[in-house]
Amino acid sequence: MINRLADQAKGLVRSRLTAAELNRRQVPTFRTTDVRTGTPTVYYLAPDNPQPSGGVRVIYRHVDLLNDMGIRAYVMHKDPAFRCTWFTNQTPVVAAANATLGPTDILVVPEWYGPGLTTIPRGPRLVVFNQRAYDTFDHIPYPDTRPGAPYADLPGMTALLAVSHDNVELLSHAFPDIPVRLTRNVIDPDVFAFGSWPRRRHIAYVGHRRADERDQLLHILRSRRVLDGWEVTRIAGRTEQQTAEIMRDCAIFLSFSDREGFGMPPAEAMSCGAYVVGYPGLAGREFFDPAHCAPVPDGDLLAFARAVEQACATWVTQPEELARRAGAASAAVQDRYTVAGLREDLTAFYHPLLTPG
Repeated sequence: MINRLADQAKGLVRSRLTAAELNRRQVPTFRTTDVRTGTPTVYYLAPDNPQPSGGVRVIYRHVDLLNDMGIRAYVMHKDPAFRCTWFTNQTPVVAAANATLGPTDILVVPEWYGPGLTTIPRGPRLVVFNQRAYDTFDHIPYPDTRPGAPYADLPGMTALLAVSHDNVELLSHAFPDIPVRLTRNVIDPDVFAFGSWPRRRHIAYVGHRRADERDQLLHILRSRRVLDGWEVTRIAGRTEQQTAEIMRDCAIFLSFSDREGFGMPPAEAMSCGAYVVGYPGLAGREFFDPAHCAPVPDGDLLAFARAVEQACATWVTQPEELARRAGAASAAVQDRYTVAGLREDLTAFYHPLLTPG
């Protein structure tokens, strides 16, 4: 009886949490028009999230670059007073209630709004910017939806954008009738600049993924005295600049990536010259080169613990080898994830859509 009541209580809490989450993921109301304007505009919808979010940072970068390319673009928030402030920007921002979208405009919506996509009115061309393909079907009940959900039958559905080859392949397989295009991420070398070696005994990680596994790993490492003499920093709620400063200071960065669309934290840590150990998170396999870092099979906690222990030992016995690998990883990601590469991808995608004829 007690167990049944406990289960019922847990179910009630889960249903309330789900209702609250679904409410957060509703697309804000904006005006539409049938009038074709002379200058098509691209609107990137973004949640009003004041906390650091790699996905929102990418949205702002897209809009900045599109404007630099001569394409009029805005980040669209719900709150008229909202703008991200955890990184420096002068990105054009518009409130949804103040925007009017027509048939020549393009509305780009993050996959996070999946449950609310059906409320988008007919009018603009629709592009879903799916930065976490493995979350595509979150809050999309299988019994209550038809094949192709959540993208089937959406008015103006034009294409999907993704930020890794892994996610492009997954989305192309799941939605064979919708074009899927890659827009590469950017690792800003001015912000996530390489830091010098040798480095002190400092381990850092970003703390919003795999909390249970993270705590187990730290317990194991402490039990074996691996962490003796090491400072361990959880990066959370920091600005972009503060995050980069920590990554430049740490010798080892732990990656807890989990079914990522890309996995920015370990890539940024590599750019800063930290030696990265941990989970690639599936999509991260494209930059987790085992010659430059220590990728760990997904969920293999023992392998993770042994890899961290080995990295700490190498810091003591062969610090120059750890520095060499970290430097090679930095050069690789800075060469691969560039503004020029993203500009090329955005041009290839948007030019055909915005060119008359």
